[in-house]
Amino acid sequence: MGEDLSGLNVKELQSLENQLEISLRSVRTKKDHVLIDEIHELNRKGSLVHQENMELYKKISLIRQENAELYKKIYETEGPSEVNRDSPTPYNFAVIEKTNVPVQLGLSTLPQHSDAEQSAAPKLG
Repeated sequence: MGEDLSGLNVKELQSLENQLEISLRSVRTKKDHVLIDEIHELNRKGSLVHQENMELYKKISLIRQENAELYKKIYETEGPSEVNRDSPTPYNFAVIEKTNVPVQLGLSTLPQHSDAEQSAAPKLG
């Protein structure tokens, strides 16, 4: 490009320069339109993603509310003798009921106290 310009006079060079400027403006205008279209498309896609996120957030909120209501119904109907499987015991052991597991129970005796220690304790009942 530009190698064959040596035989041109000033008027021909100015004409060529004007043509190049017009072509360059046209290329820049086309590029601007393409970029603007891409920006609009990305904004549209961003809006769709935002809308989808809002819908998912609403679904999550609804599911959380339904779960809270179900937990409330479960624990309201639970009697005092029923076991809450999700709550730990005071020693942080999980309560698990298995019907086929043998249970071994044992008794232990408390250490014997002297009469003075036993009389200091209040009598109940």
